[in-house]
Amino acid sequence: MASGIINIATKAAYAAANAISRGSQDMNKVRIEKKGLNNYATELDKLAEQIIIDTIKKSFPEHNILAEESGAQNNNSECTWVIDPIDGTTNFMHTHPQYSISIAFKEGDKVTQGVILDPMRNDLYRAELGRGAFLNDKRIRVTKVSYLEDALLATGFPHYDLSLLDQYLKIFKDMLIHTQGHRRQGSAALDLAYVAAGYLDGFWEFNLSQWDFAAGYLLVKEAGGLVTDFDGNQDFWASGNIVAANPKLLSQMLKIIQAHL
Repeated sequence: MASGIINIATKAAYAAANAISRGSQDMNKVRIEKKGLNNYATELDKLAEQIIIDTIKKSFPEHNILAEESGAQNNNSECTWVIDPIDGTTNFMHTHPQYSISIAFKEGDKVTQGVILDPMRNDLYRAELGRGAFLNDKRIRVTKVSYLEDALLATGFPHYDLSLLDQYLKIFKDMLIHTQGHRRQGSAALDLAYVAAGYLDGFWEFNLSQWDFAAGYLLVKEAGGLVTDFDGNQDFWASGNIVAANPKLLSQMLKIIQAHL
């Protein structure tokens, strides 16, 4: 079933991207809904998500769905698709070309397949458990950078929960002092894909949701990296606090983060 899953995920991602491309020709006409503080959904998020779900359901009607806009559809299956139709909606709303489509597949609690599509660059990142991570048709690996002073990291601001801002800024300042630089690009899924591909050496962020990181988590793992919560454990599935890097850098990042928790 594994190859069939990755093929359906890829098909769904490209179908959603085509709909997003057609619908975003005039962003002034796209309806936008405010879901909370600095949290938005456009009508194209919802359209893309439904296209992904419909594509999946044609082949696997019995599977569960966990999607950002429509929530959970629980069919009491052991299999769950975790979907973010547009990761980086704020970027997308402003026509800033940094957003992605993220689709992960879980068997029980284990992510076994993941796809992240960057529609602006037509780059497809994919991973299957035990089979490696790929960008288009090329195998990808995390970097071999050994020291934070040589590292380029990415992060995301806690703009949904400003109560975290003071703590975040202390960590950010310390990280910035000890690295070559930070990037804030606005799509956690793409940030994780970039870590897997070696474009970034590491990534950290507070308070993400499963659909933000499920596919990217598998990409990093299959590319030889590590993913943990801020305590170095696997509780990021509940907390949403995530750190990803190559094995040599991760412990150094955790040391800085933990000094400010």
